[in-house]
Amino acid sequence: MTAGAAQAVCRQALILGLDISGSVDGAEYNLQLHGLASALTSPAVKEMALAAPEVPVHLLVFEWSGVSLQRVLVDWTPLTSEAAIDRIANTLLSTRRISRKGATAIGRAMDYAEYQFRQGPDCWTRTLDLSGDGKNNDGNFPELVRQQPRFNNITINGLVIGSDVSRGRDERQMELMELSAYYRRRVIHGPGAFIEVALGFADYARAMERKLLRELEGLVVGQLD
Repeated sequence: MTAGAAQAVCRQALILGLDISGSVDGAEYNLQLHGLASALTSPAVKEMALAAPEVPVHLLVFEWSGVSLQRVLVDWTPLTSEAAIDRIANTLLSTRRISRKGATAIGRAMDYAEYQFRQGPDCWTRTLDLSGDGKNNDGNFPELVRQQPRFNNITINGLVIGSDVSRGRDERQMELMELSAYYRRRVIHGPGAFIEVALGFADYARAMERKLLRELEGLVVGQLD
């Protein structure tokens, strides 16, 4: 669907970007996909997403790592029924990883998502959600990318993922606090932008569901009333 062809009313264009950089192993990759599928199909998220099917949310899911590694997993899809959401979940559950290497290019992920917004539906709001377990170490700095005028009407939220590596509780907590602060200072963008925290990839489904509900609830209460 191109921007010129997408004339139907749409309340939110939502892009979910999943981190598949080298720090994410195979088990963590699967936990991320299964966690997102679980969050999307939870009764609470389905109810909120389908609150006004005549002005649907449109969803795109992509994975990212280094500057040259981005892949769309689910192209623009209107969330107009439970069946549509279930199809997205099934696509995620059947996805197989194609790369096990890559740096962490958060700025490039922002650029890629902004391009996808321009190809997608013309909605009331545009929201980018970036999940990640590390700081930018490749390509343009995210704090510089988000300052460009083309991001003026895009909200960027973050889902920070803590380490699943067995280590002292205090050390893990410090790492998570540091990464959360990084996302607050350098990644999230726009009025009302926020981060959600997953204590590890095993906690991803819970954190993703909380984040989706927060985003969708704001739209339903604030714009459909």
